Amino acid sequence: MERRSGYCLSVIMLVFGVVFLHCLVMTSFAANVTYDHRALVVDGRRRVLISGSIHYPRSTPDMWPDLIQKSKDGGLDVIETYVFWNLHEPVRNQYDFEGRKDLINFVKLVEKAGLFVHIRIGPYVCAEWNYGGFPLWLHFIPGIEFRTDNEPFKAEMKRFTAKIVDMIKQENLYASQGGPVILSQIENEYGNGDIESRYGPRAKPYVNWAASMATSLNTGVPWVMCQQPDAPPSVINTCNGFYCDQFKQNSDKTPKMWTENWTGWFLSFGGPVPYRPVEDIAFAVARFFQRGGTFQNYYMYHGGTNFGRTSGGPFIATSYDYDAPLDEYGLINQPKWGHLKDLHKAIKLCEAAMVATEPNITSLGSNIEVSVYKTDSQCAAFLANTATQSDAAVSFNGNSYHLPPWSVSILPDCKNVAFSTAKINSASTISTFVTRSSEADASGGSLSGWTSVNEPVGISNENAFTRMGLLEQINTTADKSDYLWYSLSVNIKNDEPFLQDGSATVLHVKTLGHVLHAYINGKLSGSGKGNSRHSNFTIEVPVTLVPGENKIDLLSATVGLQNYGAFFDLKGAGITGPVQLKGFKNGSTTDLSSKQWTYQVGLKGEDLGLSNGGSTLWKSQTALPTNQPLIWYKASFDAPAGDTPLSMDFTGMGKGEAWVNGQSIGRFWPAYIAPNDGCTDPCNYRGGYNAEKCLKNCGKPSQLLYHVPRSWLKSSGNVLVLFEEMGGDPTKLSFATREIQSVCSRISDAHPLPIDMWASEDDARKKSGPTLSLECPHPNQVISSIKFASFGTPQGTCGSFIHGRCSSSNALSIVKKACIGSKSCSLGVSINAFGDPCKGVAKSLAVEASCT
Repeated sequence: MERRSGYCLSVIMLVFGVVFLHCLVMTSFAANVTYDHRALVVDGRRRVLISGSIHYPRSTPDMWPDLIQKSKDGGLDVIETYVFWNLHEPVRNQYDFEGRKDLINFVKLVEKAGLFVHIRIGPYVCAEWNYGGFPLWLHFIPGIEFRTDNEPFKAEMKRFTAKIVDMIKQENLYASQGGPVILSQIENEYGNGDIESRYGPRAKPYVNWAASMATSLNTGVPWVMCQQPDAPPSVINTCNGFYCDQFKQNSDKTPKMWTENWTGWFLSFGGPVPYRPVEDIAFAVARFFQRGGTFQNYYMYHGGTNFGRTSGGPFIATSYDYDAPLDEYGLINQPKWGHLKDLHKAIKLCEAAMVATEPNITSLGSNIEVSVYKTDSQCAAFLANTATQSDAAVSFNGNSYHLPPWSVSILPDCKNVAFSTAKINSASTISTFVTRSSEADASGGSLSGWTSVNEPVGISNENAFTRMGLLEQINTTADKSDYLWYSLSVNIKNDEPFLQDGSATVLHVKTLGHVLHAYINGKLSGSGKGNSRHSNFTIEVPVTLVPGENKIDLLSATVGLQNYGAFFDLKGAGITGPVQLKGFKNGSTTDLSSKQWTYQVGLKGEDLGLSNGGSTLWKSQTALPTNQPLIWYKASFDAPAGDTPLSMDFTGMGKGEAWVNGQSIGRFWPAYIAPNDGCTDPCNYRGGYNAEKCLKNCGKPSQLLYHVPRSWLKSSGNVLVLFEEMGGDPTKLSFATREIQSVCSRISDAHPLPIDMWASEDDARKKSGPTLSLECPHPNQVISSIKFASFGTPQGTCGSFIHGRCSSSNALSIVKKACIGSKSCSLGVSINAFGDPCKGVAKSLAVEASCT
């Protein structure tokens, strides 16, 4: 008994010890997150933090781990995301956190990767998201006024904010509980421009209430309000914009934080494709940290896709690529990803000095600014040339430095340049989407078995109703559909002026937008559309009337609801009138606006669930009807071979929405062509950037390729459904996969050493020089050929390199020997390796390679 008692006691102590150890491990990760005037303080340590925005519903759960890992590999410490109220509470008190909406799973995956999280609850998010993230039912609560000192709105905002906070708490995901969430945001860009002032004297009390409400939820981590100069002292005011180096905190007790550094810009239907050169982004980031910043977030790091009807605007396209470091499909966008990765490493080499002191900022001449972070044991310096054209020779600490225009050089030891924003060490790539014909092939992806259903013109559903006068669309549809029919019968007598002397009759319709199709007696007579700047428009279309009853059916369509601006929730859509019949020859006008109209919300095909591919209405015909408006199409296909990201090329289609296996891949609108002028490709990165500075794709469809997530597909028997609103030919559709055509790099003998060399001893660094590195993007690829190699004065860009006035005769053979057959290769850029084809001239090595 005595031995047995001792054994039991040992077991009990062992179990207790395991439990105690488990508890110790669980609690040892709990981080106290505070802040002071210099930085966020995590577990007592000031941190320099690099963050990037990834919005979980704009990708799929199977993409999340790879996106997060590539973000970590790119040098991020934090993933930032909005929380989308209308996504999670589509019906009041009915919540949805499944699939792409699984916020908690997303946060846990970020935690698993060892990164922090910034949760931007808002709950107003803007984000080019439908209705700014607000659910439409909110609009119909009696007495409600959005984003002001209004009790019904505040009650709903608090309820949803508390719901999200409680969910995060229940999973122990706040840093104070041992989780990854180190920051939260309440409200969003309320202090931007004239937004807050438009709300009058109730705006400031609302701001104070929002801050108090958020901090009362006891998350244990700081709250921020971006673009809120009058933010109360309980929260941190942060900056959004293309540049935030000049941003001043509204309190000397808060750190300088940048919550949105726009890596590009959003795409609008009808517009060209915006992009932002990486040299300018790197310049903006380096300037921010040069002038005292310690937290910077890329908006977006991965933009993704506006699946379904989630895009806002109006007229925001389905692609939300944003020219981000990780593209819409989750693939690395070079050289943007790589150059920023090198920047992050250089900044982190300066972290110890940066967080320990304030920067000492001095001017060394016109457009030259030097910032030094110096303590007894550390020294880091940033040298900036903000001129847009002129190089500068700078003397600093007894050494000379060459600064290109619009650049920052980073010196982690106050002596040696580790990084220049204007000199890219990272390789670049040329990629293209290779399309497959929709005809049958062994690799899958062929569309077959086409059937169709005609969508009726005008009123066809039992839910139709009549009203006197013209109704505003959003209040009528509650955004249950993009579509609203306005229908009216007009009796034309034989002696009416509209029928006399062959006079031309015109239908005049004024609408708030966004798209309008006019049908007279069942036939399309004309259409009109707005654009991202002006959604409202007027159409005047010639019509032919007949004696007796004439049916006027007007189909009004929205393309995403307003998401930004003061009182954006009150911005209407649809036909507000007048609606008139005009006789041009005889000058007669009949106003139809105040007559009794019949309304139908949505399409009959939507009510029948045609998007899921069901129903017995689908008809197979010898010749598929094409180039007709208001028609549904269905086809089947096997999943295309491979595992690379997949898109669908919508060449030949007009406008509508597409579904794969019942899931919407978004609105398509290839018929909306961008203007022919205004593009600047390539674009000079030097000088201040704005959303219209760098544009490409002029004179082409704004978006032709639409992301089809692989996780939505089965190996065979997939169903594609299209609703074509304007008229198109679905037999021209094809699948496309992205393939890398070339990997390129161009490095000069004046480039900094590869940033990874800073881990080496000083002697090793001194012996090294600028290095050109190439690496195939996919794991199983090797460099199969060298398309171009030149050491000397090569010109051009990747895909169009040419030899300059001097070129080493043996450059091609040296590069081939070093690179072909290998996944990656590195070559020193010096006359020791390639000879000196032109003495006394600055030289570069340019290489273009293929990988297979």
